[in-house]
Amino acid sequence: MNKRQLLQATALLCTVNFVGLAHAQTPVKFQLDWRFEGPAALFLQSEAKGYYKAAGLNVSIDAGTGSAAAVTRVASGTYDMGFADLAALMEFHANNPDTPNKPVAVMMVYNNTPAAVLALKKSGISKPADLSGKKLGAPVFDSGRKAFPIFEKANKVSNVAWTSMDPPLRETMLVRGDIDAITGFSFTSLLNLEARGVKTEDVVILPFADHGVKLYGNVIIAHPKLIQENPNAVKAFLSAFTKGAKEVMASPASTIETVKARDGIINVPLETRRLQLAIDSVIASPDARREGFGQVDMARLNQMASEVTQAYATKTPVNANALWNGSLLPSKAELNVLPPAKK
Repeated sequence: MNKRQLLQATALLCTVNFVGLAHAQTPVKFQLDWRFEGPAALFLQSEAKGYYKAAGLNVSIDAGTGSAAAVTRVASGTYDMGFADLAALMEFHANNPDTPNKPVAVMMVYNNTPAAVLALKKSGISKPADLSGKKLGAPVFDSGRKAFPIFEKANKVSNVAWTSMDPPLRETMLVRGDIDAITGFSFTSLLNLEARGVKTEDVVILPFADHGVKLYGNVIIAHPKLIQENPNAVKAFLSAFTKGAKEVMASPASTIETVKARDGIINVPLETRRLQLAIDSVIASPDARREGFGQVDMARLNQMASEVTQAYATKTPVNANALWNGSLLPSKAELNVLPPAKK
């Protein structure tokens, strides 16, 4: 073989290897819990920076319609992975004991539930005890409403009456005075109230996490078939996600453009604030700093399983060990992503 033939053969081999690598990209369909809002940047940053591709993955990220839907879509195999409230995953497991391919949580993101009770100061509500005998409102599927019995028990609240509505009407009905308080994600309902003309200083927020309720929030979930047949793909996803999430937490304002790229009509300052609120309240919380980003404390997880079993009145008891798999998490060094604690 002469020099020219050798160069041609080398070029052909490189081309074959490149094509092989391209074909080796593992497709991963990912379902968010909600619309393309501020917190979605945690996932979109790694897509925008090419971290998923560099890890050998072809990741597609879709907006969602709620945690319960995200769990169901991953369970059905429509999506390989997703982002959902851990309580919704627990409920699915416990109410569908004979269903195969139940999704499994593989990484903790919201170390504390974002659920909170919100009221207007003029209502006279300033602490949990003030909720007794009041009229609360939320959609029937709202995670804060479903977990309210846990909050109720921890704070000795009684005689609460519930009003149901569609999500867009929740804050509107509170402003109109149709209800005394609402449950919802703190960083979402607060901004929705402000959008309806309420000043921040006129809102009372009672986060579940600050009032005796140590429920975990949203987790990354995966289809068990993916975990069994291609655990390296899950590992690669979590590692790439963590890299992007670190950048988002270090500079929310500079990474929010990834969300705007997916939904051009978002209010950038508003979504930047929503993202920062999420980081401060549930992602980089004191509990997250103590346990470590991405991880769980099994004693706390088992306690949550017991509380969800009772509050959600599930068909069978929640088995925490069956729905959590932390063996695919990145190294502790990679998980060291939380921003410095605010003084």
